Amino acid sequence: MRSLMYVLTAVSVIALAFWAYRENYTTQEALGQTQELRAEIGQARDRLAMLKAEWAYLNRPDRLSDLADINFERLQLLPLRPDQFGRIEQVAYPPLGTATLDGIVEVSSQGDVQ
Repeated sequence: MRSLMYVLTAVSVIALAFWAYRENYTTQEALGQTQELRAEIGQARDRLAMLKAEWAYLNRPDRLSDLADINFERLQLLPLRPDQFGRIEQVAYPPLGTATLDGIVEVSSQGDVQ
């Protein structure tokens, strides 16, 4: 009986060692993937920072004004004037309840729109 216990104990120690060995490699693989993802996130942040800088550089008011002047004959872009903007009261909305839209869900970040 005693030898059976020794054998079972040895087998369980070997099984636990094999389990710990597999868990160690699984953990090491997960840590490697985490490092790769962090590197990718860092690269994406760098690209985003560069794109934001390029966007700010390309949207400088003096540059856009020069482009509008250069392409005036083709595009006929003019500066905005205050009288070009309307008031909300001037917008002609359809009467409530006249339009029914099936399958369309209204999504608004503002509260209840009336």
